[in-house]
Amino acid sequence: MSVTIRVFDPVMCCSTGVCGPSVDPELARFAADVDWLQKQGVTVERYNLSQQPSAFAGTPAVKEALARGTEVLPLVLVGDRIAVEGAYPSRETLAALAGVVLKKLEMAPASSGCCGPATSAKSKTSCC
Repeated sequence: MSVTIRVFDPVMCCSTGVCGPSVDPELARFAADVDWLQKQGVTVERYNLSQQPSAFAGTPAVKEALARGTEVLPLVLVGDRIAVEGAYPSRETLAALAGVVLKKLEMAPASSGCCGPATSAKSKTSCC
């Protein structure tokens, strides 16, 4: 089953909001997360209220939500259902919505001392 995630953004100067002299770090993070999700094979469509108002008017769930005001934006839809309202979801949430397994990076084992593990059985400390 292939899922499509649709993001309905508030009015922004460009399609991702990552433009101009002052970029909102939250928009930059979300743009990177969307790019990552697309690289996982998920279709992500984004609509900007200032550039594609007909997409907002033509999507019943979005039109209904907007009747409460633009504070509901951004809206994230999975299929025809609103999954997230009023905030950009994290990468973990996007992965869960799309059914993508998010692999955690393996952490290096913690060393037993300030310079690494003790070098001999007699050594009680490993500091240099």
